[in-house]
Amino acid sequence: MARASLSERVTQGRGAAAADVVVRDVRLLDFVTGDLVATDIALCGDTIVGTYDRYEGRETIDGGGRIAVPGFIDTHCHVESSLVTPQEFERCVLPHGVTTAICDPHEMANVLGAAAFDFFLASSERMVMDLFVQLSSCVPATALETSGARLDADDLLPYLAHHKVIGLAEFMNFPGVLALDAACVAKLQAFANSHIDGHAPLLRGKDLNGYCAAGIRTEHEATSAEEALEKIRKGMTVLIREGSVSKDLHALAPLLTLTTSPFLAFCTDDRNPLDIAEEGHIDFLIRTAIALGAPPLAAYRSASLTAATAFGLFDRGMIAPGKRADIVLLDHLEECQVSDVIVGGRLLRPDLFAQREPVALIGLASMKAREVSAADFAIPGAAGEQPVIGVIPGKIITEKLSRPVPARDGALVADPASDIAKVAVVARHGHNDNIGRGFVSGFGMQRGAIASSVGHDSHNICVVGVDDADMALAVNRLGAIGGGFVVVEGGVVRAELPLPVAGLMSDRPYEEVHAGLGPLHTAARGLGVTLPEPFLQVAFLPLPVIPHLKISDFGLVDVDRMQLVAHQVEQPVVQW
Repeated sequence: MARASLSERVTQGRGAAAADVVVRDVRLLDFVTGDLVATDIALCGDTIVGTYDRYEGRETIDGGGRIAVPGFIDTHCHVESSLVTPQEFERCVLPHGVTTAICDPHEMANVLGAAAFDFFLASSERMVMDLFVQLSSCVPATALETSGARLDADDLLPYLAHHKVIGLAEFMNFPGVLALDAACVAKLQAFANSHIDGHAPLLRGKDLNGYCAAGIRTEHEATSAEEALEKIRKGMTVLIREGSVSKDLHALAPLLTLTTSPFLAFCTDDRNPLDIAEEGHIDFLIRTAIALGAPPLAAYRSASLTAATAFGLFDRGMIAPGKRADIVLLDHLEECQVSDVIVGGRLLRPDLFAQREPVALIGLASMKAREVSAADFAIPGAAGEQPVIGVIPGKIITEKLSRPVPARDGALVADPASDIAKVAVVARHGHNDNIGRGFVSGFGMQRGAIASSVGHDSHNICVVGVDDADMALAVNRLGAIGGGFVVVEGGVVRAELPLPVAGLMSDRPYEEVHAGLGPLHTAARGLGVTLPEPFLQVAFLPLPVIPHLKISDFGLVDVDRMQLVAHQVEQPVVQW
């Protein structure tokens, strides 16, 4: 809806003319006192012009005594992790009251480069909700992997003037910041006058001081209340994250009080359509935080006002005259039961989505990995202690384990009885034919293999398996379907979900993607996998900016030292 003129807003706010729309008889959650106040809400175009009074309007929405709160803001998300395109993403989350999302197209940018920004910005201009873009700061995230593209400060700056761009996205290379790496410094200086989002897991003490001194203002990687408290004391806004894999809400909820709510917001980071459909989105974080003891006023402030303030979105975050007309009507405050959503002054109805202009898809030929065979996954060596990635359910942080690994015919092999599977990363961007190989524990896999072209951050193919032939079939099948997820057992593809848009997102409606995830999880459980979200857990194994042991197409990465792990038999690393 177009913004009305100043004179129209003032006249309607004063009640000298009928409002465009009146939301009649609601109980407004007062963000100052926490009271529920009976009132009308007057709207002029896309703007709230009247509260705490009675109004007449040319159109009336019956509030029916429901509770009115501001639209929710997801302060940090990767739309790609919803496995659907931005326009399908809003069909997922807008009914849950999420009227604004701040995304980092980091996943697509690591595959396609700046074309990802063009795609997301074009999508944002054609959406019902407000989608803002942070420009991806680390493409590639490290020098220890092969990405599909490279973006320097000069590649990002042309986008900074776009009205949907807020600033620089999560600065993951915090070792580079602390070491004053030239490329990191160039980006930080280029964006010194805009918002810079942080990403610094476990960073504390003087190193945290140095990181904050670089002008980095927000952070979503805090995993304990103590870590989060230190970060907000040092001027950061901590974004409490609850995604499909990274689940920090239970650990951080005790910190969320009326006193701290101005310094804590909510984000999902990576949340798939299965969890969105079955649990919710930011509404799920709100109701869970309240159930864990957070005062309702604190939770709703964090979901809107704190979020808006932290990112400089001063036109929203409260139901107040002059603010954007993003309003959520609730049937129940503590349970955050969303019954209606008003977005930009318009009541959410299916016809709003039907009016959107479609955006042409990109990245439909991004799978460029060579065909592999079982022999490509052989790891020569003698039985003995080996470094093993230890998966922690619900965390993207992994353990650096040392476990005995058996050998057969001069090659190290998986040991399902000890919960040790093979893991490999196959380069898929066409720059080289690298394959990194190692071992992982925590999946519970007894047979077969699962593979994913979603592999944060460079999004090469990551495959976990206990049978080399099944691993090869899974990788090759991903090439055939344009990317996605595959489950293989005994030489047979048991389930798959194609994600042909950059190998990250489906070209289908989210309902079909949601329906497709169920058979994938069933097939994974059939392999003995015990993780509740095995596919996103696979996707985070190649993330060499998150402690402690990860894997890339170069091999195992000791993240604490930011070095490749030496093997008994060295594998060649090909740069591009």
